[in-house]
Amino acid sequence: MLIGPTLSGMARIRFAGFGDIDAPIGTSILEAALKLGAPEGSACGGVCACSTCHVYVTKGADLLSEQEDDEADILDKAFDVRAGSRLGCQAIVRKEGEIEVEISLESIETYENEHPQERGKYVPYAKLRGSAERRAH
Repeated sequence: MLIGPTLSGMARIRFAGFGDIDAPIGTSILEAALKLGAPEGSACGGVCACSTCHVYVTKGADLLSEQEDDEADILDKAFDVRAGSRLGCQAIVRKEGEIEVEISLESIETYENEHPQERGKYVPYAKLRGSAERRAH
């Protein structure tokens, strides 16, 4: 976990349960996750052709690029879409500050399918997290 203020021209992105990373303006949430080693899937390689990099932005959405029509169309096909849903490949850091992101179960499952050596490492945690959230509401 990073401590202290973010650097100029950077945003601190916190991936719930996976750590923090300082990312330069112009970086996508997906790029930051990959650099951090957080389990965010990307079956299409980050070209807005699938929903496997689906994340929930819980803080700092105003620091990211606006959602465009192509992204909204893809999110229409995603699982468990919420108010803060974004595609990690399309959510680009535009301003300095703090951003908090939760990686969707769909994305974590895709990550594990893309990385067989990590299969079973993250999905049980994500399912447990989802059960706790459903009980809280």
